[in-house]
Amino acid sequence: MKLILIIIFFIALSSGIYAQQISMPAENIVAITSAWKGERFADGRPKVSENLLQRLKNCTLEQIWGYLYRKGFHNQIEKNWQILKPGEIMVGRAVTAQFMPSRPDLDSVIRSTGKKEGKSQHGGINTWPIDVLTTNDIYVADGFGKIKNGTLIGSSLGNAIYGKTGQGVVFFGSIRDMQELKDTKGFNAWIKGNDPSYIQDMTPVSINAPIRIGEATVFPGDVVFANDYGVAFIPAFLVESLVTNSEMIALKDEFERYILHSGKYPSGEIHGDWSENIKNEFRKWFSKYHGKTAITSREIENYLQKQNN
Repeated sequence: MKLILIIIFFIALSSGIYAQQISMPAENIVAITSAWKGERFADGRPKVSENLLQRLKNCTLEQIWGYLYRKGFHNQIEKNWQILKPGEIMVGRAVTAQFMPSRPDLDSVIRSTGKKEGKSQHGGINTWPIDVLTTNDIYVADGFGKIKNGTLIGSSLGNAIYGKTGQGVVFFGSIRDMQELKDTKGFNAWIKGNDPSYIQDMTPVSINAPIRIGEATVFPGDVVFANDYGVAFIPAFLVESLVTNSEMIALKDEFERYILHSGKYPSGEIHGDWSENIKNEFRKWFSKYHGKTAITSREIENYLQKQNN
């Protein structure tokens, strides 16, 4: 039954019937993210914990790509961004919006539907996705790559976004007021360009529905990881295992460097499957580990037991 509902939703979306409802219903979000078994927001989006969001910041784009690829998720990374403040990492939960080129009949339906859904009738309708944001959300929008007259936000809306989320944006499109937004402490943006023009001839047709960002498919509630090298959109149900796996690999790599420097074992024994002696060395090393890690002794044992199996 759940699969039938999902199929009906996507048929409706592609045929334009879904234009009768802009914000995706909570039950539809639950259906397409059914692999997530944890807490959810009232709008149906998965609510990945703050602790996991913080731990994810220590991962690399390569670790994320590798883990997702092994799990069959091959289209979750988009690269080649213009970054408002390079050198920073941004992690949060996706609120998605789909924009399309305007046409009068589409605009009239969207405005009428938005009014029925209780969306603000003051200001531009490009503010509607911003109205639903909450703490640690990242506003992710497909602006179909439009740069001139495709500026989804300027400094005022950028500050509004930061005030609601403490985060920034990822736009397959553009922004304006780059200089002012750069002065907004804590706000960052991954965009495809910037322009001094204001937004024209663009209509938001969906909020919190699946969207395309370049080569990636993004679901509402996906966890966004953005750094200088690209942006990853991680399915919520994979975040915990991805973080634990990445932390374990980082620990393993650190231990291998340590044990190789000692010269106690041939390098082939370290880089290959570990013997029981090396596993015991790892246990001993971890018991005295002074670095910052969320890995537990139980997780260490689970990892060691899986080795050589």
